[in-house]
Amino acid sequence: MKDILEKLEVRRENARLGGGQARIDAQHKRGKLTARERVELLMDKDSFEEFDMFVEHRATDFGMNEGAKIPGDGVVTGWGTANGRTVFVFAKDFTVFGGSLSETHALKIQKIQDMAMKARAPIVGLFDAGGARIQEGVASLGGYGEVFKRNVIASGVIPQISVIMGPCAGGDVYSPAMTDFIFMVKETSYMFVTGPDVVKTVTNEIVTAEELGGASVHTTRSAISDGAFENDVECLLQIRRLLDFLPANCAAGVPEWPSFDDIERADESLDTLIPDNPNKPYDIKELILKVADEGDFFELSAAFAKNIVTGFGRIAGRTVGFVANQPMVLAGVLDSDASRKAARFVRFCDAFGIPIVTFVDVPGFLPGTAQEYGGLIKHGAKLLFAYSQATVPLVTVITRKAFGGAYDVMASKHIGGDVNYAWPTAQIAVMGAKGAVEIIFRADIGDPAKIAARTKEYEDRFLSPFVAAERGYIDEVIMPHATRRRVARALAMLKGKQVELPGRKHDNLPL
Repeated sequence: MKDILEKLEVRRENARLGGGQARIDAQHKRGKLTARERVELLMDKDSFEEFDMFVEHRATDFGMNEGAKIPGDGVVTGWGTANGRTVFVFAKDFTVFGGSLSETHALKIQKIQDMAMKARAPIVGLFDAGGARIQEGVASLGGYGEVFKRNVIASGVIPQISVIMGPCAGGDVYSPAMTDFIFMVKETSYMFVTGPDVVKTVTNEIVTAEELGGASVHTTRSAISDGAFENDVECLLQIRRLLDFLPANCAAGVPEWPSFDDIERADESLDTLIPDNPNKPYDIKELILKVADEGDFFELSAAFAKNIVTGFGRIAGRTVGFVANQPMVLAGVLDSDASRKAARFVRFCDAFGIPIVTFVDVPGFLPGTAQEYGGLIKHGAKLLFAYSQATVPLVTVITRKAFGGAYDVMASKHIGGDVNYAWPTAQIAVMGAKGAVEIIFRADIGDPAKIAARTKEYEDRFLSPFVAAERGYIDEVIMPHATRRRVARALAMLKGKQVELPGRKHDNLPL
């Protein structure tokens, strides 16, 4: 018996070495951790249970049957806990065949995807691989397809998080693209369908891997990535933090954590947050941090479409999603990028039962040929569609401007807002006073005194929250310092909210 146990331990040690010590050292020299080191950081200490440690590929072509078999076949799979909550994980091992996907490699991922669905628990994929294993040809492509199908089936059922920690190319990119969140590591990770060499051959463009698909590109321009971190350690610790905000599945309800922050807490500084000059900006993140429990806010896509802010926080210990116009960037205007970013976030929150708190300060949609040619109408409709379809609690606070169609789109009462508050500084109208007066009183444009009087008249009549409040579009005009208490009470009241939508196969989102 002792001999058998010793042989088992030897086989385990060989499997844990992956591609061997030389390749592990090479991985470390690149500033990257190994697959197993990453899993250990992500999971609670000693909680990881590995599956399929001894699986080997079955290929025989191109010399693959001549001593080229390594236990695990380039991916580490299993489950464990993160802060005590069950999480499934697969981590591509770059030291084994460059982490490339074979038929058996794909089967390991599929098994863990199926188990995550059965257990109704989140799944995290750690990517560091060169794509399909060319020696296996169509078997690799079939493996990709099986993984992709499971990504789609799991969408909206369990949270799926992809972490790009090295190369992610070819077929490998499409699995992350269908998950809920993608995060990258600066300088060491990149994503693209075709690499720099292929790009040069086909289009004659000369581009580096970083320029083509690095974290700097995907967090600021393409919006593929929801965030980028300095190194593997920081990235994995932030993923642990994100998991704390997420429900285990679509039916589990949001997690509740102990909070030492008083729900009744008032913040007098909010009474002076809005500048006296209506055209002067302020930082909406200050409001979010002062409303959220203990100032804890996990922002998503912070470097993309900065004119809108999205992310998770907690109120009374329960997760909420925050969506807020950012007056510091483009005056908080809605454009195509901001609409897509917010719509994606709202749909995630709705899929997983996360209440949404919306802070509104929006002067309208961004005008111009670039926006119109770029499909602003359809992109704006995505956000409108997302809010209108949402059945989770929706609490909206208008802090300053809410002009034109953007007022409707930002979780107004008309499209499903449950509780809609406004600060006394709120201005709710079709447009700003100057533009409105120049249209209504076009004949008086040559008389500055008359225009000034008309502008004052328009401001007094429409640029306040009370016209909307008179019609019931605003439930209450609240003091800014009481925002946290009023939002918390509204969310508590809406905790049992239920909405029935008409039966259908599925909607037709304006993609």
